[in-house]
Amino acid sequence: MPPTSFSSPLIGRADELARLDGVLSRARGGEARAVLIAGDAGVGKTRLLGETAERAARAGMTVLTGHCVDLGDVGLPYLPFTEILGILASDERFAPVLSGHPVAGRLLGGEGDGGRLQLFEGMAGLLADLADVAPLLLVLEDLHWADQSSRDLLRFLLSRGILQRSAGGAPTHRLAVLASYRADDLHRRHPLRPLLAELVRLPAVERLELRPLGDAEVTRLVQALQDRPLPDATVRGIVARAEGNAFYAEELVAATDTEAGGVPSGLADVLLIRFEQLSETAQQVLRTAAVAGRRVEHALLRDAVRLPEDELESALREAVGRQLLVPGDGDTYSFRHALAREAVYADLLPGERARLHGAFARLLAGHGHRAESAAERAHHYRESHDLAEALSASLEAADHAQRVGAPAEELRHLETALDLWSAVEPAARPSDERVTLTLRASAAAAHAGELHRAVSLTRAALAGADQDADSELAARVRYTLAGNLIDVDNLSAAFRYSSEALALIPADPPSRTWVWAAATHVMAARHVGENEIALRVAREALRVAEHLDAKDARADLIISLAALESGGRGTPEGRGLISEARELAHAAGNAPVEMRALFNLAIGSYETGDLEEALPLLAEGLDRARRAGLLSSAYPRAMRHLQLVVLYTLGRWDECLRAVSGRAELPVLSGYAAGPALYVALARGDFTAADRARALLQGPFDWMATLVAGIALTEAAALRGDAEAAVEQLWSTVKALTDDAGTRPDVTVRLAARALSAVADTAAGLRLTGDEAGAGRWKATADELVELARHTAARGEDGTPQGPEGQAWLARAEAEWVRAVTGPDVAAWEKTVAAFDFGDTYEHARCRLRYAEALLVAERREEAAVEAGAARETAVRLGATLLLEEADTLIRRGRLSAAPKNADGPSPLTAREQDVLRLLALGRSNRQIGEELFISGKTASVHVSNILAKLGAASRTEAVAVAYREGLIAPA
Repeated sequence: MPPTSFSSPLIGRADELARLDGVLSRARGGEARAVLIAGDAGVGKTRLLGETAERAARAGMTVLTGHCVDLGDVGLPYLPFTEILGILASDERFAPVLSGHPVAGRLLGGEGDGGRLQLFEGMAGLLADLADVAPLLLVLEDLHWADQSSRDLLRFLLSRGILQRSAGGAPTHRLAVLASYRADDLHRRHPLRPLLAELVRLPAVERLELRPLGDAEVTRLVQALQDRPLPDATVRGIVARAEGNAFYAEELVAATDTEAGGVPSGLADVLLIRFEQLSETAQQVLRTAAVAGRRVEHALLRDAVRLPEDELESALREAVGRQLLVPGDGDTYSFRHALAREAVYADLLPGERARLHGAFARLLAGHGHRAESAAERAHHYRESHDLAEALSASLEAADHAQRVGAPAEELRHLETALDLWSAVEPAARPSDERVTLTLRASAAAAHAGELHRAVSLTRAALAGADQDADSELAARVRYTLAGNLIDVDNLSAAFRYSSEALALIPADPPSRTWVWAAATHVMAARHVGENEIALRVAREALRVAEHLDAKDARADLIISLAALESGGRGTPEGRGLISEARELAHAAGNAPVEMRALFNLAIGSYETGDLEEALPLLAEGLDRARRAGLLSSAYPRAMRHLQLVVLYTLGRWDECLRAVSGRAELPVLSGYAAGPALYVALARGDFTAADRARALLQGPFDWMATLVAGIALTEAAALRGDAEAAVEQLWSTVKALTDDAGTRPDVTVRLAARALSAVADTAAGLRLTGDEAGAGRWKATADELVELARHTAARGEDGTPQGPEGQAWLARAEAEWVRAVTGPDVAAWEKTVAAFDFGDTYEHARCRLRYAEALLVAERREEAAVEAGAARETAVRLGATLLLEEADTLIRRGRLSAAPKNADGPSPLTAREQDVLRLLALGRSNRQIGEELFISGKTASVHVSNILAKLGAASRTEAVAVAYREGLIAPA
């Protein structure tokens, strides 16, 4: 697409232009970059982009521009990318590249196969191939109006698809992305804000803010805009009113030759004064174009305005000459600036506006009801007050959004339809009931990851359901609500509604509705600890499901029974039942139940310590979810989190981080799914991870986000040595995660162990300074925490003892408790090291270092050296900087390896005596020196005597003074 030419000069943007020139240069060299350009409306974003595009084109780059459009409440999925593909499709030069990418046909109206991820990857592949042919500049304008699917695709492209380097650090693509947005449009809850915050953290993305121009620069601009000189007073007035906004200045200058009797105070007034200079016919054309949107096709505008061709062309020429309209590719026209279109549109009379919207709606409908135009038709019908047609088009737009994998847009269109429902005559409504439509909207919300919205919609369906008229529908609403409440961890309410659902319909005669109500009730009963009820209902429902040959319901019930009567999902019997359920669900084509089975198989492997076995199950489950378009639903969310946890636990940290950064196709999961990345960041010394963890606690309660934040914040406090904060965070998290039946979460054991670690560190430090009373005051806290760990590990969430992971954390808690009360214990840490050998690489290394410390105290130095060395080796491999520092400190203090030579020259003291001397200077007693250096007090006394003799000192104080004078130690 050739860049737009501008008649006015680019003034006051030399620095910004130079910065963008640098981005283009790097892109041409193979370093893909992106710049987010922010600025208030009219400040000059489009002008800067136009100049940059011209320079890129002159340098041999292919320039592709896509615009986002304000369609009010109606979203048109992937609009700017569809525009770009339309440009490519109209240019024969790109035909060979497009032929190899079916994504083009899919977004341009073809049916296409594959889910959302395939669409995103296809777009990334297309851009990469275009960049291989020639350097590419992708320009996206007005992101503040972007639909969610376009935002999601942009996130994918920048965080994963086209900017990221390969593992070997090879160049990326010859590509630059420039995207602009109005900063003054971004209110606190604007959906673009979180995306911008996420993108600017990427190394290949930068932000460029266009500030208002200075008065001198606006003066130069005003003077350059006119062929004739303006009076100084006029220029000063324009500069004052423009307030640094280039577009204000241009419009004020354009209005100076009017007879309006002075310059208007507001931009809209200025725009309308300029607009009113046009002929009546040109004004009519502009009013009609304003209703169409920022951009309009010539043929559509011609049919809407209903003027003879020569009159239309004359009016368009006049509007273009006045720079209100700009001709574009594809026989289209667009307003030179969105503000111009907004001012003209706002000036329309209500009846005139409705009439023109109706005309555009009918014209679009006459184009064969193209699926991609349904959103536009819905918008125009709604604004024309043809609510029946708006309802129909909204439902059609929802169907289209569902087909192209845009669940958020599907939800928006369905909610629009629900808003219109009561305003449309019953005869003009679709055959579906409103309750049924609301249930569909709740499903779309769940698929989009909007779990709390799904609950709200199902509650709305409940309010509209008449249980006397249709008891089966009333029951279906209630068990659907119960299932959604389980997803948001409102368990007691879920149990209540599932009980109501089961009571509304009899088990005889058998029906699928009763079976599914029973299956949901079984899950709800288990969650509130009513296992006897769950077991009884599950057995009865399984008999009914077998009678009805309802394979998917049988599968769901078998999964529940595996936990209720076979010893759990980790036993061979339980795994056998879940595998059977998986086959049944697959045969029935029920993806959600199949994913539930795969999740339970995977987490069963994890809980029994078979971590490697869990990974292929998780990969298979996520692939099934991807093919079904359900990646944002509950079980895939849990599987994605578990997959990252397994990678983290196995010590495959870099792979874990790559997996986190590669999840951009599903932004709703970017919170708790990134939990393992927080753990890695803390281990590598990045304490800003604590701030990111706290951010997970904002908004509605999310059980998994609370768990992840609790782990990260407790860990951060322990690493900082803040025992009080660690204990406080432990109790806060446990309280939030304890269910209605009083069952504490399994993670309590881990949290207790980490809090105990901080308590033990504090107690050890107090003992080192001789404050035995202070150390003793922490004993009560340590006793309470170890009892908490013991109780939780002995009776997990399912009532049975926890598996290898829980038992390992219990061993850690016991060892830390002993360390807090009396000091390091060899046997306790030996047991802990063995317990973490199931596959937790990092915790195994941390425990080996504690074991080394205990061995040193027991004067088993050779064994201590082996354990400390192994811990250090793991720390190096993981990049765990804090563990590495701790290991090096222990190795140095314990003299577990050769000490480095004194760089200041020879010293009369040995390395060990140097360590003792430093502690002498700090006022330590012989006993305290021994505790800190892992030697006996008697041995410390011998070293002190040797130091006094070598330095010729009569006392400890004199020895320190001599040491300072001789430069053997540096003043603190």
